[in-house]
Amino acid sequence: MKLSTEAAPHFRTTNTTRKIMIDVLISLIPAVIASTWIFGFRALFIMLFSMVFAEMLDFSIVRFLRKQKDHIPDFSASVTGLLLGMNLSLAVNWWQIMLGVIVAIILAKQVFGGLGQNFFNPALVGRAFMLISFPTAMTTWYVPFYYQNPDIITSASPLGIITQEGMNTVLQNYTYWDMFIGRIPGSIGEVSALALIVGFIYLVAKSRIKLMIPVSYIGTVLIFSSIFYMVDPTKFGTPLFHLLAGGLILGALFMATDMVTSPMSIKGQFVFGMGAGILTMIIRFFGSYPEGVSFSILIMNAFVPLIDDWLKPKIYGTTEGEIKHA
Repeated sequence: MKLSTEAAPHFRTTNTTRKIMIDVLISLIPAVIASTWIFGFRALFIMLFSMVFAEMLDFSIVRFLRKQKDHIPDFSASVTGLLLGMNLSLAVNWWQIMLGVIVAIILAKQVFGGLGQNFFNPALVGRAFMLISFPTAMTTWYVPFYYQNPDIITSASPLGIITQEGMNTVLQNYTYWDMFIGRIPGSIGEVSALALIVGFIYLVAKSRIKLMIPVSYIGTVLIFSSIFYMVDPTKFGTPLFHLLAGGLILGALFMATDMVTSPMSIKGQFVFGMGAGILTMIIRFFGSYPEGVSFSILIMNAFVPLIDDWLKPKIYGTTEGEIKHA
């Protein structure tokens, strides 16, 4: 019998990438159900089409281009496709979804070597590409339950309303309860904070999530928005509004926490979340786009190698100088 030796450390775990990705998919089921209820079966089609096409594309690349004949799907591409679909508008066409998935899977993931090698969150890269390439379709928001009242199909999102008309107009159209359960226009999977939080609780219970990132991200948004609320509450809106409106909950709980594109250390995760929160509010308050979650996370993704190097954990028995020169 031939024995092989491996370098330390030697850890055994029952966790696999496949199991983790299945848990993530399970955690997104409440949001998928809520989105289908709010926006109808077209929303379900968009999410499932994006998910299935992403998995098929990723499998084809690994099996036939990379020649990995024993490759078994780990469902990471399904997570990417589903998250991309949840970040889209109902107005997008099937071929636009395909282009977004191609950019997410090929340009943002496979060209870097596949899962674990990418620098940027693939789903957000796909969404950013679609937002820049198809701005009209990506910013056309369908009203909740539009299929029950065909006279009114589209409307401005709460973030769009506050940018143009102020906080008072937002509250004339939507309550905080509407924003919490998802009775507002917006991207398919971001509108129901309640459903997203239910899924997040499942991930926490399964120990699949980095708590520091969403805590520091959302905490920074609340602090930043509170400061500007005291300056001009009508123009900048309440902290609760910025928590529930737009894609903050989806981004902070499911996108920023991506294991591959976020820092490894607790301190690094805190800096990552804080930076994403500051950038999100700067874009919301002063940028040309009313929403800044996607771009803020992508920008912070670029800083992850620097953050990991800067906040490298101290190794027991070594000095700080030894770590820096290691």
